[in-house]
Amino acid sequence: MTAELDAVVRARTDALAKAAAASTAGELAAVETEVLGRQSAIVELRRSLGRLEPEVRKAVGQAVNEAMGAIGDAVAARRRELDAADRAVRLEAERLDLTEFAPRRRRGHLHPFTAAWERLEDVFVGMGFEVAEGPEIETEWFNFGALNFPEGHPARESQDSLWVDWGAPGSTLLRTHTSPVQVRTMLAHEPPIYVVCPGRVFRQDTPDATHMPVFHQIEGLVIDRGISLGDLAGTLDSFVKAFFGGEFSSRLRPSYFPFTEPSAEFDVQRPDGSWLELGGCGMVHPNVLRAGGIDPEQWSGFAFGFGIDRFALTRHGVDDLREFWSGDSRFLSQF
Repeated sequence: MTAELDAVVRARTDALAKAAAASTAGELAAVETEVLGRQSAIVELRRSLGRLEPEVRKAVGQAVNEAMGAIGDAVAARRRELDAADRAVRLEAERLDLTEFAPRRRRGHLHPFTAAWERLEDVFVGMGFEVAEGPEIETEWFNFGALNFPEGHPARESQDSLWVDWGAPGSTLLRTHTSPVQVRTMLAHEPPIYVVCPGRVFRQDTPDATHMPVFHQIEGLVIDRGISLGDLAGTLDSFVKAFFGGEFSSRLRPSYFPFTEPSAEFDVQRPDGSWLELGGCGMVHPNVLRAGGIDPEQWSGFAFGFGIDRFALTRHGVDDLREFWSGDSRFLSQF
């Protein structure tokens, strides 16, 4: 290596070290003037190229150009680093903490009745049922006539049902149960039928711990060949254990409903041994099958109906149904 090339290497190494050592933008500006300015060592070496022999001039000139490029790049890179550091310091100093102004928000969740409704659907769908729905305003025939309610039955009276001023007097009402959906399903589909019918229903009940004039109900209907009361009892017991847990059990008590024969009340036993009535059930009456266009000589089936609100009551261990309708977020946020 010639003395000139050695001088270029030393100038380059010294300039790169000084650029890297600069800790502020002002120091870097001074270094840049020192290593690349008119009086810098590398510029002096470039001026001296004309005095060199041609064969040496080319090699030294190439080394000088590469050195000046490397020094310029190093200065620019160090400037970016220092600018970024200065920007970070400035942003931190100017940062505003706005968290204290942000409103505290709580995420909402489903109402316990809605959650119970969806869970009931999930359980029954898992058991092989389909979900069917129908209108909340019904005709007298779908709500009573097709379900074998005789003329003059107390349920038809105004003290029990909410009649709507539409059509002939006594022809339209707010449905008192979701059983009309069962009739509509039978008329629309050929058996076998396995459906549950959830929905809102209306009765002129006085609000108390276990009754409300507006409540939610889910009913089930099974129509197939060879269906028996044993199938009904087994289905309900399987459902109770799937919904409430294995520590719960169920029982059927003889009862009467116009649309089923035989009929039964359906109770669930809590782990503490107490019993709670949840709804009614039974074998579908032949007259109801005929109203739905199904031959009772060929097909049989069972039906059941439960209060969804009471299921939520039992599931959460609440004593008064009215608490769920209060709209008190302190109460509802527990679930």
